Amino acid sequence: SLYVSEYFSQSAQKLSFYSWYGNAKLFHFHVPEDTVLLRWLLQASRGKGPECTNMEITVHFRYGAPPVINPLGTRFPVNATVRPSYNISLTLSSAVQNTTFVNVTTPAAGDWFIAAHLPEAAGRIEVKGFSTPCPYMFQADMFVLRLTDMPVLEPGVAVPQTIVSPAKPLHVKVFVPKHAAGMRFELRSCVTGEQKACAVRVVLGSITLPQSFQRIITCTGNVNCSLALESPPWEKWLQIMVESLGTANASVSVEMLATFTACRPGSTSSFINFSSLNQSQTGPRPGSTGAVGSPPLPAGEALRNVSTQRSSCVQNQPVVREDLDVVSVRYRLLNGPSVPVRSISPTLLLLNLNTGMDSGGSLVVSLLLNKTAVSLANGTVVACVSAASPVLSLNATHNCSTAFFQGYPLSVSTSSAEAMLIVLYPQTDDWFLSLQLICPKGQGECNTAEAKVTIFAYLTPCFNDCGPYGQCSLLRRHGYLYAGCSCKAGWGGWSCTDDTKAQSVGAQNLATLLLTLSNLMFLPAIAVAVYRYYLVEASVYTYTMFFSTFYHACDQPGIAVVCIMDYDTLQYCDFLGSVVSIWVTILCMSRVKKILKYVLFLLGTLLIAMSLQLDRRGVWNMMGPCLFALVIMIAAWVYHGVKRRRCYPSSWKRWVFYLLPGITLAFIAISVYAFMETNENYFYTHSIWHVLVASSVAFLLPPRDKHKKPWAWSQKLTCRYQICQNDREELYAVT
Repeated sequence: SLYVSEYFSQSAQKLSFYSWYGNAKLFHFHVPEDTVLLRWLLQASRGKGPECTNMEITVHFRYGAPPVINPLGTRFPVNATVRPSYNISLTLSSAVQNTTFVNVTTPAAGDWFIAAHLPEAAGRIEVKGFSTPCPYMFQADMFVLRLTDMPVLEPGVAVPQTIVSPAKPLHVKVFVPKHAAGMRFELRSCVTGEQKACAVRVVLGSITLPQSFQRIITCTGNVNCSLALESPPWEKWLQIMVESLGTANASVSVEMLATFTACRPGSTSSFINFSSLNQSQTGPRPGSTGAVGSPPLPAGEALRNVSTQRSSCVQNQPVVREDLDVVSVRYRLLNGPSVPVRSISPTLLLLNLNTGMDSGGSLVVSLLLNKTAVSLANGTVVACVSAASPVLSLNATHNCSTAFFQGYPLSVSTSSAEAMLIVLYPQTDDWFLSLQLICPKGQGECNTAEAKVTIFAYLTPCFNDCGPYGQCSLLRRHGYLYAGCSCKAGWGGWSCTDDTKAQSVGAQNLATLLLTLSNLMFLPAIAVAVYRYYLVEASVYTYTMFFSTFYHACDQPGIAVVCIMDYDTLQYCDFLGSVVSIWVTILCMSRVKKILKYVLFLLGTLLIAMSLQLDRRGVWNMMGPCLFALVIMIAAWVYHGVKRRRCYPSSWKRWVFYLLPGITLAFIAISVYAFMETNENYFYTHSIWHVLVASSVAFLLPPRDKHKKPWAWSQKLTCRYQICQNDREELYAVT
């Protein structure tokens, strides 16, 4: 046999502490057909600074779809199916780098996903630029060993094969056709090279994570051994591995045979289905009866349909897939939302999810039993949702499993007429919904019974759009798109349905009131500015108070939210007003000439607006203007002091009762803002920041000029008007 090795790599990603699924870094690989060995190379590293500590990285694996993980131990939504992901932990202690290999023999061909993340986030709000977080990097590489000339078994044809040695197992494959109800694999004439009885192990199927359903049999002696599979995966290559359990360097000769049992499907006429599709999309044509749906069948045709149902193993219902948006699909039944379900054979619906871009959402299947149409009161409609192949014998087995997949069971009855199933991140494949009527006393009394079940099936990015306390975010890794819920107001869980730590409505109202009404502390600063004739500064404080109030009213995570305009606009205006307020206050304290002060006001505001557009949360957007204004203020104070030959400001009362309290309040506010805010205490620590900053402004504003009286600007207007009148009269008299 000829083996070919291939190598696939993706760029490293910086890991994040986990608070929601968007913090997990996703890697997407495609394993080619005929792969017999898969090896992952996982490399984790960290920075070398003192802020880097020992860290544990969790890595999750899954076949067919992104892993469904729950590091925080929260609750999933009701009716959601959750199967734990396969994961390992990498520890970064004294070593700066960790390299780990993970081997998978006979892996399933198709999409494989890896998700990596750090432990739970601490919840501390860090100001960008105040501290340097330690970088933790993770990279995943994939090595595959592929067999280029894998032998193919033809159904019904016995093929002799030879196992050279126990170290070199034999790999063969067989294609499973569509509508295969069962498969039987036989191993015959097993002898060693020395014509002795042999011992071999046969492995059918490929490994899929987190769960693997490989079928293994051990054959010893000359006796033929076989293995039967119910409902093998349709239209896929099934890999079979045979390895010798004998002594080394002993060849083994075997004969292999694979046979299939066909399932004859029954369905309504395709012409009627397409006629129904045309009418439902374009409306009734002129001259038609106006009824939407298929016309009634003649009596002879109806009898032929009944006989077809008895001779077929399943009844197919035509389903149309409608792509609505990214990771958003609706399935529509051509014969109406209600389908007939009988006990003779299962009713089958195909839900196509094999485009490669459907595994990043949630598959929702809802069943509603029409109680008025049930002709048997004791009957129960049993359903099963499975991937790759349908369950064809619901009346015999209730475990809802196929050859290599454990399905998801559902049931409806007259006592419980509704059922719902949510499959989180369904794997890329053809999915099937099988329904059958089951009677408690046996199938004899169900032969003439029929139940009507209304079926709604759709693929959505986030179930229930993450509810009122969550936001559905579309995430991207290269060209692959998937969705996740970001929860707020203390809610958690996959779809933000876990209220274990949720804030009450009263707590949400209190948080909104604190964050908004604390901005009213700017009113004293505005009054002082107006009283001292600082009208431009008072206008800036009013602007800041207004937009900070309504930004925090719109920024609330709960239901107490009021947005007077776009959220991004409110946030930008709030940040701009905050920085400009600090800028104009420090420049006002410098007591430079008015013309220079107003030029600096305008020029600084334009530069601050530009820097905020580049990086709104950067610490230097606030610290840069503050430091530059402080340099101007200190230079101006030194100039005034040298000119007057004494300390400036010269009044000790100004220092003790105004400057020192104002500077103290400002430093406390900066400390609270930079080092004390967390997600839990944000609403009151940030409210304290509002109060302290606004109070410091009222203390720091300089007194008015001694030659000016309060509100003197109104008298000046009157005076100027009278002078103008006198001049005009004098000129008039001269002419």
